[in-house]
Amino acid sequence: MAANSVDELMDLLHACRGVRDFPGGGADSVDLHEHALQTAALLRRRHPADKELQIAGLVHDLGHLLLPGDDVGHAGRAADAVRPLLGHRVARLVQLHVPAKRYLAAMEPWHTLPEHSARTLLRQGGPMTRAEAEAFALDPMAEDAVRLRRADEEGRAVGLDAGILDDWRPVLESVAAGHHHVGARSLY
Repeated sequence: MAANSVDELMDLLHACRGVRDFPGGGADSVDLHEHALQTAALLRRRHPADKELQIAGLVHDLGHLLLPGDDVGHAGRAADAVRPLLGHRVARLVQLHVPAKRYLAAMEPWHTLPEHSARTLLRQGGPMTRAEAEAFALDPMAEDAVRLRRADEEGRAVGLDAGILDDWRPVLESVAAGHHHVGARSLY
């Protein structure tokens, strides 16, 4: 399912209320809606000029809504859903947020993953091999994918007020319009 308009994407993001990305998520965890808001807010604070990175943080886990329980394929599913509306860079960052976790697990073995991320790491391929990590580091979007991943891990604080989804509508509209404008230019 692709989000073909900002309204459709906003509906999907609103539908994330009460949905958890891992079984057993209870009162001590945030739902996908809060997680999206917190991740995007962290990226806005750290990278205020990079609207596409912020929006990637907002939409990165939509795959958990689209096919619950798909820890392995959720990033690709979310990327496919947002690519037509938000463009290649946002979709690619969303797609890379799982490989970025595997990369960090290999490059920073002292780094403690949150419990839910540690549980899914092995299903997602485990820490990268040296060759995989070297190849990942060569990707032009690797650094931004790691930035997204770090915000993803931190964006799960119970009770943190990260604003409301409607605050993100103008940013979504701007990114979508920018993608549409670039896409229209490439037709000529």
